[in-house]
This record gives sequence, C-alpha cells and structure tokens, in this order.
Amino acid sequence: MKDYSSIYKSKLITIEQVADLIKSDSDIIVAQCASEPQGCMSKFHLAKDRVRDVKIFSVLTLKPYDFYMKPEMKGHFELCSWFHAPGSRQAIKEGAGTVTYVPNMLHRAATDRLKVRKPHMFVGTCTPPDEKGFVSLSLGITYEKDIIENADIVVLEVNDHLPRTFGDTHLHINDVTYFAEYSQVPPTLPSPVLDDDAKKIGANIAKLVDDGSTIQLGIGEIPNAVALALTDKKDLGVHTEMMVDSMMELYEMGVVTNKKKSLYKDKFVCTFAMGSEKMYKWLDNNPAVEFLRGKIVNDPAFIRQNSKMVSINTCITVDFTGQVASESIGINQYSGTGGQTDTAEGAIEGFDGLGKSIIACRSTARNGTVSTIVPTLAEGSAVTLHRSHTDWVVTEHGSARLTGLTVRERTKALIGIAHPKFRDELTAQAERMGYI
Repeated sequence: MKDYSSIYKSKLITIEQVADLIKSDSDIIVAQCASEPQGCMSKFHLAKDRVRDVKIFSVLTLKPYDFYMKPEMKGHFELCSWFHAPGSRQAIKEGAGTVTYVPNMLHRAATDRLKVRKPHMFVGTCTPPDEKGFVSLSLGITYEKDIIENADIVVLEVNDHLPRTFGDTHLHINDVTYFAEYSQVPPTLPSPVLDDDAKKIGANIAKLVDDGSTIQLGIGEIPNAVALALTDKKDLGVHTEMMVDSMMELYEMGVVTNKKKSLYKDKFVCTFAMGSEKMYKWLDNNPAVEFLRGKIVNDPAFIRQNSKMVSINTCITVDFTGQVASESIGINQYSGTGGQTDTAEGAIEGFDGLGKSIIACRSTARNGTVSTIVPTLAEGSAVTLHRSHTDWVVTEHGSARLTGLTVRERTKALIGIAHPKFRDELTAQAERMGYI
C-alpha cells in the first residue's frame, strides 16, 4: 500500500504561513460555521501591510477576527458575508467599513460566486488523513467542495477533534495544496432556554406535522421548541440544511427513524452540522447521516422529491399580504436568506401534494412593544420569502394558512394570530388600506 504520510508531511505549513499565500485583489473563501478554519483566520491580518482589496467570503463568521473588526483593515480586507453573525453585525454597527453582504439562495451560493470570478484560495478544515490518503471535510460541504474544485490554492486546517462523516465529505490529499495543523474542539452551540411563548409556538407547529413526515428544522429557540413538541410523532424523517442536536435527540427517542422517506430512505440528509460535543461524537463514523452539497440538499427540485415534506423556518416580520422578512430590519441586514426560500419552495411543491412550509415567529418584538404582524414591511426590508410562497404562518396565538387566499382573507387570518393587544389597531389599519 502506498505510504501517503510522506506526501502529507511535504504539504504541511504553519497557520502563519497561510497568511503568506494571500495576494492582493483576490477572493478567499473559507468554510462555514463549525468547519470554520479558526487558526488560519486568526492570522489573516498578518498580510495587511502587503495586500489590498482582498475579499474573504464566509457564512456565519463565528469570531471577531482582526482582519475585519479593525477599521485600519479597510481597503486591505473585506468580509463578504453570505449570512451575518454577531461579529459582522458589530463591525457594521461600529462603521469599520470592512463588511458587506452577499445576496444569495443557499443552494446557489457557491455557483453564483463562481460565475463572477475564480477564487484564489479556499481555506477549510478536515480530519487527519487515513491510511488511504483521504481526509473528511467533516461538518460541512454546503459550498466547500464546489469551491475546492475551482480554487487555485486549497488549504485545509487539520483538526484531530473533528468527526469523520459520510456522504460527499471525503477528499484525497492529492487534491489539497497545503495542510496546516490546528487542534481544538470544534465550535459548539449552547442549548437555548425555552420560554412559554416558544413552547406554545412549538406546540402549534407540531399539530401540523403528521406521522411519517420528512422535516427540515432550523436553529434556535423555536426550532428546539418544535422538536420538544414532536416527541409523540412516529417515523419522522430528516432532510435539512443544518443538522442540530434536536434531530439527534429525536432519533435516539425513536421519533425520527427515516424509514418512511421517499428519498435517501433510512438516512438523515444534511449539508452542514453544528451543535454540542455530544452530537459531534455521535456523528463520528455514523453511516446514518449523509452529508451532501448544498446545491443538492437545498435545491427545491430535490427537496420536492421528499414525501410529506415539512419546512420549518423563523422570521422577523410578516405583512398583511404574506411577504416574509427574515433577514433584515428595514435597511439593516441582520442575518441572511440562508436556505429559507429553498426549503419553503421545495416543500410546498412536494410531489405528493402533502408538503407544508411553516414560518414561525413570536407575535411581538422589542419586549412586546411592537407587533411582528404588520400592514407593510418597514421601508428597505428585504423580502426573504415571496408572498406567493408563504404557506403556514404560526405564532404563539395560533396558525394561519395563506396558500390560495386573497389579500383580504390573508389579512384577516394574520390579524387572528397577532398578539391580542395589537389586533384592534391592525384591523383599523387594514380598513384604511382597503384590505378588509
């Protein structure tokens, strides 16, 4: 058998040397979320004095790295975020001038950027190579594999704490330019604390999920509340962009079996994962979980092949006509489109006619001072989900199905699930607008 250890060693560089590979006027794309190459990214700023106009493309950047948090980096580096996180929002708020947003649909994030120009470098993470010379990209291949196949330079940060996962995650060391070793526990997510409203929303959504459904769940309080409310269901399947702890827990309870799925029967299907250390250990060498590229997992044409597909997402605001704003507050970009449009569209167009798209939100925001059901979206708000694709809307006060309804019917249905203290005001506004 060929000895790949010598080839691997010949490609080893330090995380500081990765910064030496950065060149001016270039695109660098880094792996997302728990796959983020945190060792290498912490050194990018070292290239500042010799480079200009470097674009770093990322999703949910987990740390406030120097290359985009410091104002003096303006003109040298720009973080191009497909989905904002606290660090990028903070940099924008402070006026660093180093962060911008990339409008996208998750299943096209990589391919859309590749139409603009070829990336100079990809930087991601992987497991140590096995005896056959393969590494696992482990916790995410949403866009990573597509970029790896097109980048001039491929750098992988080798982390011996990463789980070896199955699907399209494996890559041979011959296809990697450099390796840089950096050992750390992968980034984790804390378990959200559920309040009464989140639990009520979860219970309302659970009523809409039939036994044998294939589900997609997001991240945060409400999706966790949904999972908690699904414990009496039978034979659920999972087809989701993000694998989280609640899905593992439902599997261990016997609620999720994946046995009734029409697509990838007996398998979880996901494109990335982030959660607890327990989940990462569960994922290690687990053949029940199949990681596939985002352009497959989140393609509406692929999603609609699932039986009884139920897409569950959250939002910031919904207007009377059913327009859903999930990523911005007025002109201020808060997060990103992510896969919401992908999964909603795929679910409602399911081949069996039994699919459902559910948009969940609390009925109020800002400590109960404003309604999230509004006559019109705030000026400048990005419409994440077109009103023609809005199916179910759920708050702690009930559920409203908008599919096929007129604007007048939609308005009445949405006011019916708004917070009671705002219903009279909303009704008066709807009357002035001629909606009811």
